[in-house]
Parts: sequence; structure tokens; C-alpha cells
Amino acid sequence: MDRIIGNGPVKRRVLVVEDEMINRELLGNMLSSHYDVVYAENGKAALDVLSEYRGAFSLMLLDLRMPEMNGDEVLKKCKSDPMLSNIPIIVMTQEKDAEVESIRAGADDFITKPYNMPEVILARCERIIDLYEKKTLIDSAEIDALTGLYSGDFFFEYIRQFEQFNDSPMDAIVIDIEHFHLVNEIYGRDEGDAILRNIANTIRTELDKSYGIACRPSADIFFIYHPQTEDYSALEDHINKEIGADSLSSAKIRLRIGINKNVDKSASPEQWFDHAKLACNGLRRDYTKTLAFYDSALHEKQLYHARLINDIDRAIEDHDFIVYYQPKYGIQGEKPVLRSAEALIRWKHPELGMISPGDFIPLFEGNGLVQKLDRFVWEEAGKQIAEWKSKYGFTVPVSVNVSRIDIYDPELENTLLGILKKNELTTKELLLEITESAYSDNAARLIEVVNTLRQKGFRIEMDDFGSGYSSLNMLTSIPIDVLKMDMKFVKNMLNDDKSLKLCELVMDISRFLDVPVVAEGVEEKAQLDKLRSMGCELIQGYYFSKPVPPDEFAKFIEKEI
Repeated sequence: MDRIIGNGPVKRRVLVVEDEMINRELLGNMLSSHYDVVYAENGKAALDVLSEYRGAFSLMLLDLRMPEMNGDEVLKKCKSDPMLSNIPIIVMTQEKDAEVESIRAGADDFITKPYNMPEVILARCERIIDLYEKKTLIDSAEIDALTGLYSGDFFFEYIRQFEQFNDSPMDAIVIDIEHFHLVNEIYGRDEGDAILRNIANTIRTELDKSYGIACRPSADIFFIYHPQTEDYSALEDHINKEIGADSLSSAKIRLRIGINKNVDKSASPEQWFDHAKLACNGLRRDYTKTLAFYDSALHEKQLYHARLINDIDRAIEDHDFIVYYQPKYGIQGEKPVLRSAEALIRWKHPELGMISPGDFIPLFEGNGLVQKLDRFVWEEAGKQIAEWKSKYGFTVPVSVNVSRIDIYDPELENTLLGILKKNELTTKELLLEITESAYSDNAARLIEVVNTLRQKGFRIEMDDFGSGYSSLNMLTSIPIDVLKMDMKFVKNMLNDDKSLKLCELVMDISRFLDVPVVAEGVEEKAQLDKLRSMGCELIQGYYFSKPVPPDEFAKFIEKEI
């Protein structure tokens, strides 16, 4: 009956509304030892007391028959007033017929006059207060106070109850407001709250047309469980219209809507919305659309990528990554001569088998993990060059890739020089390949890094020259030691005049710059002969060898010496 607040117990407040003074005193004597009792002698006085105390009562004991305003009218006013409707009411009457009508009108219990059973009266008061306080706690957890939609936990529980009686196909929908925190920061939290309420009201309007339920599980995300629908563009348009109706920030709002159509009811409701959220998240970098549908194949791909990301550190530690080497041959003499090699990463996963570089390299380039791979390749290549040099007395310079993310590493130069020092190599033995993507990202930084590395003696190769618009711009800004011709030109050079002209153009540029060209992707002798006639010095491709592990590459060295 007492609540602990601060340093001590505080009694719950009870309002006794009774016109007969002796009855008020009787009830007061029964309740005052347990509650803070306030009195009103009629209905009008009761409403005045409720207004004075701002409705802060844990219970009202209400006599039905009183002058000025009777209890029936007080009951009606209280239940229709949002500020008073949460106060439990026990009606007091000696009219049997009035009991049923009072309960129907919203009373929570009744006490029969005369008041000759104090223990029963006290017990009923305790029970009703306890029930209401528990209900209030449940309601506060069940409903999102800002929007009036369900909270996340209750949302999923209601779906489970709903599905016991529902055989219809249903869709799980996730609505996310992109960069919503900026709305709060720029326009204020009141504006942000207004937007959330507008979206919630629109969702309720949508659900009024059919059936289903909705919740706001977190700050700027809404979940909707909705009968299967073919076209959700009307819902999107409706929400955008409501947001813009009286919103200062409507032009800055972008909704992302992910939909899991016809959910798999053998899975859990949480999984339905996880899948819808995957579709929603897939729109983060796609500004051409705002609505996407969950695709199980896409989900499998995302799980596969997540597995690769999770396994990269263990794969490096366990040497599941293997560095292969593809030879580069000089072709201007009487017979081809082994000049160098390119280091290429391969992944032999203990459970998934050989994984294509096309699966993991773009993935790791996109999230920055490619820097770990590059470091691994540099270290392995440095050790391998030194091992061949020691075993055969023959140096095979090896080209390694320097990704665009490496360019931003302030320790890049020290890392590369440290590998050379550890393996007793020179800068002429570890060659560095860069691509134009690094130039297009940050030309000034790339120029600075390349100039610093060349001053230290490193040789810089431009990989895939001609594959993009920045290649010629790079040549005007960055001193390059080798051009690597894009293999797409070589592949089509004998069948396509445009590709042949581009190969000739690359050779003209190389002569102008006085740098050698490496032609990649050479698979036929006819291609080799044509490139030799153009003046191409170095060839790399399946005509000589596919990329091979170190022990197989050693055979090329042995043949050479």
C-alpha cells in the first residue's frame, strides 16, 4: 500500500466521494492507515478536487446518489477524459440494479452499502489498485508513447497470437528514415517527433483499410505486418504527402522501404522482419529507388559475404590465403625470357574450398579489409623473392598490388621498406602496381605517395591502363615506370579493329613516355606475334602460364637458368 520513493515510503492517494458525512468518516477510518485519503461531498466537488490534484489518485470510491452531480455523471466524465480515465473507480451503492450499469459504464468494482465489512472494503481497494498499476506498467511497455503504435516486444507477441487464427498470405514491411538524426539536429526534436507521429498516423490509416498491426521498434524505424499487397507505392506516396503537409524538413526526408512478401510462416516473425530489413538496408547506397523486396538469393549472398568477412583474420593466420605467381616474359629477343612475375592472391578455405578472387577481393575492397590482404601478399612475396634468390642465385622481381585504401596509410612507405629490409631486398625487386581508381578517389594524395615511393627507388606500374577515363589524366600528373595494357584490348585485338587501334595507341603512348608495356591476358601465339610487331616488350597471360603456386613457379626459374 506504500511505495518507496526517494528516502521513504509515500502513501497512495485515494479520493472518497460521498455526500453523507458519517459515511465519509467510516470510509476514512478504514482507509487512512493505509492511504492518503481526500474527501469530496458531491460530484461537482469531486471534479474540482481531481482538477486541483491533476488527477493524481490511485483510486476513487464513488457514491452514485448525490446532490448537485450524481456519481453516474462523474463516472461518465472521468472515463471520457484522457487525464482521468486511468483512475480506477469503485462505485458505492445499495441499489442492486445500479451495480451492473455502473460496471458497463466503466466502473472497476462496487461496494454495497452499508459499510459494515472493513476487511472486504480494504481488500477490494488493494486489489483494484494493484491491478491498475500492473496494467499501467504493461500499457507503458506495450505502446510507444510518441506514436501510439505497439512497442517492438509486444508487436511480435501479438503477431504470434494473430497467426493462430490467420491463414492469409502476409507481408512484412520495414520503413526507415534515412539520416533522421540530422532532422533532429537541424530542425529540433519537436520537428522530428512530428514527422514520426505523421508517419504513424498514415500507417494507422492504411491499416484501417484492411487489417494488420504496426510498431516503432526504434527511433526512426517502423514495422508493419500487412496482408499481401502487389503495389506499395501508394503507401509510400501517402507517407511522403503527410510528412510534407506541415513539415519544415520534408525536402530532406528520404524513406527506405523494405518488403518481405508472402512471409515464410515456418520461420519466426523476427526473421520475417530481419529479411525485410535486409532489403531496406540494401537501398542505402542506391538513390535511384526507395522501395526494395527481399530476395532469398540475395540473402544467401549476403550471408556468404558475411562468412568471408568473419573468416579473413583466421585465414591470414592459418595461411589459407596462398600467393600465386604469374610469369611475365620479355618477347623482343629470339626466345621469350623470364623477366618478372605478378603476385595474385588465392583462398583455399578449409570448408568452402577454393574461393574465387572475384568473390572476395571486391568485397574486401568495399569495406577496407583489402588492406589486410595486401599486407599479407607483400609479406609473402618478399619472403618468396628472397627464397628464390637464395636457392637459385636468380632474382625474379614481383609486382604487388597497392590498393586505393593503402594510399591513405601514413605508414605505407615504412611498411614496404620494412619488408625489403627483413628480406634483404632492394626496391627494384618488389614492384608496385596502382590502378586509376586510386587517382579518381584522391589524385593529390596519390601523386604525393607515388612521388615519395619513387624517390625511395620503387618502380610504379599502372595496372589496367586504358580501362577508365582517368588513365590519361594520371599520366600527365604521375611519373610511371611501366604501363600494363588492359587485357580486354588484347582479348579482342585480332577480331575487332577498335581494340587493335587501342592497343596501338597504348604502344604509341609508351614510346612517347619511354616506358615499357606489359600486355596482360595473352592466350594465343597470334596475339603475341602481333604485340611483338607493335614493339610490346613484356607479355603476361595463359599463353605462358596461368597463375601458379610458388613450387610450380620454381620450374620456370629452373628452366631459365
